[in-house]
Amino acid sequence: PAPCEESCVLGINEDPVTIENIEKNIAERAFKNGWIVAEPPEKRTDKKVAVVGSGPAGLAAAQQLNRAGHHVTVFERDEKAGGLLRYGIPDFKMEKHIIDRRLEIMEEEGIEFKYGINVGVDIKGDELKKDFDAIVLCGGATVRRNLPIEGADLKGVVQAMDFLPQNNRRVDGVKKFDDEILATDKNVIVIGGGDTGSDCIGTSFRQGAKSVSNFEIMPMATTDRPEGQPWPFWPMRLRTSSSHKEGAERYFSISTKKFVGDEEDNLTGLITSEVEWVREPGKAMVLKEVEGTEKEWKCELALLALGFTGSEMTIAEQLGLDADPRTNIKATENNYMTNVPGVFAAGDQRRGQSLIVWAISEGREAAHHIDAYLMGESELPLKGEGDLPRV
Repeated sequence: PAPCEESCVLGINEDPVTIENIEKNIAERAFKNGWIVAEPPEKRTDKKVAVVGSGPAGLAAAQQLNRAGHHVTVFERDEKAGGLLRYGIPDFKMEKHIIDRRLEIMEEEGIEFKYGINVGVDIKGDELKKDFDAIVLCGGATVRRNLPIEGADLKGVVQAMDFLPQNNRRVDGVKKFDDEILATDKNVIVIGGGDTGSDCIGTSFRQGAKSVSNFEIMPMATTDRPEGQPWPFWPMRLRTSSSHKEGAERYFSISTKKFVGDEEDNLTGLITSEVEWVREPGKAMVLKEVEGTEKEWKCELALLALGFTGSEMTIAEQLGLDADPRTNIKATENNYMTNVPGVFAAGDQRRGQSLIVWAISEGREAAHHIDAYLMGESELPLKGEGDLPRV
């Protein structure tokens, strides 16, 4: 999404400036006409920086730190760079050549990418600290939220972030998988109403699902701006994606109580009930089941799109980093440094599950502060300085 469009002054009484589409068109024309080219730094420092993770935050940080002249190495445990951009977002929303063309430029500019390396496992924290002058953790929020109910271990109950990456690899040419996940000819139920759930819906349709339904535990939002969220705040209103428009049935205020399987432990259905959110005096809203609303649904593939609870802690524990209760690495927006000097964090690994635009912003901001830490000062741009950075 483009959050700024909801805050556009023009949007108070008519459609806002469509800045997202404008910027996309400018970028596409720039690539088409060869205006965006590699710009290696004129001078190199003697400083080495390790970027852990090649999602949007990691790539943004790496690009800026390299332009400051530092020797940048990006560590990625997958076989290609991009993180959720490559393995979480389906090609019908973002074709992967968009990532590849940017990576080609970054490599030409001198950034080194090391793939298939799980930092914390293949390379320990003390090795990174010994070999690099600074480390920035951009590994994302990758711990998935589970649905701990009866039958959750049945074959056919699948995490969205197993389903989507496998399909993206299939589109990329991978032919065989140890445990293939397909929606073909199945009744699919996607549990979770966010962007990941929407991506599961569109992917299921493209795989030839028999039917696709989408369950959301929250009530259906209004299509208008809620009273308690006036302009210029981001409104929590009902949003309908292109995937929803392709034919998914959407159900709100519904809770999954149990998965049902056959004698071979294959998923055959699930049981739900309607719920309502009730506010008790002096307490927060609580979820209550509506009596007499239990229902069984036919389902051979249930996709859990319930979000993420935080980041993996292996490398953080090795480096002795502080984290909050959700396992987000503690690093302030003042300089993105953790409690360990020279170790920084940015993106979802610092702030928790969020938007791509926030990850890119944090990666760029962190790069400025890392450069200042290494050199005493930095000329890399910061938000609000009025400096238009190179693309």
